[in-house]
Amino acid sequence: MAENNTGAKRIIFTGGGTAGHVTPNIALIEPLLKEGWTVHYIGSESGMEKGLIASIANVTYHGISTGKLRRYFSWQNFIDPFRVIKGYFQARKLIRTIQPEVIFSKGGFVSVPVVLAAGKVPVVAHESDYSPGLSNRIAMRFTDQVCLSFEDTLSHIPSGKGIFTGTPIRPALYEGSREKALAFTGFSGEKPVLLVMGGSLGAQKLNELVRAALPILNEIYDVIHLCGRGKNNCSCDCCGYNQYEYITEELPDLFALSDVVLSRAGANSVFELLALNKPSVLVPLTSASTRGDQLLNARYMERKGYARVVDQNSATPESLVAVIDEVYSQRAEYAERMCEDTRSDGTEAILAIIKKAAMNG
Repeated sequence: MAENNTGAKRIIFTGGGTAGHVTPNIALIEPLLKEGWTVHYIGSESGMEKGLIASIANVTYHGISTGKLRRYFSWQNFIDPFRVIKGYFQARKLIRTIQPEVIFSKGGFVSVPVVLAAGKVPVVAHESDYSPGLSNRIAMRFTDQVCLSFEDTLSHIPSGKGIFTGTPIRPALYEGSREKALAFTGFSGEKPVLLVMGGSLGAQKLNELVRAALPILNEIYDVIHLCGRGKNNCSCDCCGYNQYEYITEELPDLFALSDVVLSRAGANSVFELLALNKPSVLVPLTSASTRGDQLLNARYMERKGYARVVDQNSATPESLVAVIDEVYSQRAEYAERMCEDTRSDGTEAILAIIKKAAMNG
């Protein structure tokens, strides 16, 4: 349990459902704890955010009822509004008890009842994607400031509320060690390294494409494949190819070792790659399986000259390897352009907005 230090500023964070709605919060929580803030987190009663936040000392976690806001027919649609209403009253009670100076919302369905229950407490939100998600579109009417990863997203935000800040980046990502990664993977360091990232839940189609391309890839690259829980394939084990279901502590080291990255195009992922100046090939989820946000994120990065985009439906093992080879051969140019981006890490800008809101609340 977190201790309420006398005179310490109090903040409530909220957000969950996927790692993308939690890891940016962690990037902000760590410096605030060091400054003596009292930090509370409101998430779902059993979502993945509970486990991620539980590992952080001196943060009090509160679980509330939550429901998913679906765009498709489901019998759960008749039940979930009551869960959201219950979550609203739970959040309102917590806010009255904690009496925070400010609330920070990263989005996800659990954040909606928290933002609606904020009352007079200032709310700062963050939208990672190129176009706002449904939960943030609902909640932004009740927020005081909406921080944005993409400058182009300003046109989607009510006038006066949006501010282009970039995305908060976890400090640990900058502290990776190539030597530790070589020891962890067992690679010799003689070949360039390709890091494949499918997202927190893995990506079956991307996994299949990469494994089909392995005979060609392994001629040039050592491959690190983060394939998702339950998606490893023992028949693919071979020299120069390491697959892991999920990596946490060693991820900064793997970034430090990698020369080129093949990744999905979730907003947090692409901005982490930008902050670390890692040239990448992005394979976004299609609009058939999502609302199309990954495609928009990926195309933005390609327009900026930070990455190349590959369509998973038309890609072949040969065409995928050709794009990876192209990006690798031009990695210095890609990294130079990324290094010049002044909004690659939005941590300090967002912290300044949070502190200003807390002072004015």
